[in-house]
Amino acid sequence: MIDFINVSKVYGNGVKALSNINIHIDKGEFVFIVGSSGAGKSTLIKLLLKEEDPTDGKIYLNDMDITKVKNRRIPYIRRNIGVVFQDFRLLKNKTVYENVAFAMEIIGSSSKEIRRQVPMMLSMVGLSNKAHSYPDQLSGGEQQRVSIARALVNRPTVLIADEPTGNLDPDTAWEIMRLLKEINRRGTTVLMATHARDIVNAMRRRVIALEKGRVVRDELKGVYDYEV
Repeated sequence: MIDFINVSKVYGNGVKALSNINIHIDKGEFVFIVGSSGAGKSTLIKLLLKEEDPTDGKIYLNDMDITKVKNRRIPYIRRNIGVVFQDFRLLKNKTVYENVAFAMEIIGSSSKEIRRQVPMMLSMVGLSNKAHSYPDQLSGGEQQRVSIARALVNRPTVLIADEPTGNLDPDTAWEIMRLLKEINRRGTTVLMATHARDIVNAMRRRVIALEKGRVVRDELKGVYDYEV
């Protein structure tokens, strides 16, 4: 499903963000990526999204070596990956429905398909009654649910959640985690980068810990060890 094979990343300023990373993630896994700021979590995500290229090594997504693809193929690769951000990144001048529909419009989906798929996604995240609301009329948790619906509307095989609970209160954070668990139960592979120790320790899913660009721990049913 996802393979990082001997992957290193050195930025132009000489910063070594990742060093000889080897990670295999199976289809349908739920994996936490943890580590302190600067550990390499963001670089790992950027490499998978083809926002950056590795200095060394290979990265496979759905059995395709994405380190070798031409630039014109990158949008097609990204269709297989949905992304949820800490700060939601919703379009303020568009309604909830329009925000989710926009993700389909940019890949050329038909109006018929958009009319069918968007209401399904809004129902899944519990926001059918907010379809005509604007982002500033929503709570933080509701905005994150819109972000999740937008990330999933094109039916990606992988969902990357980059600190998705970072701007939410604890109760709302757990609502989002329950939603992510359900999405994973339906078959989507979920990678979640987080500092939320309580969530990681309660969920007891696979934990990959990074430190100074290296994998220092990879455990099934792991915990967030701050001493790592």
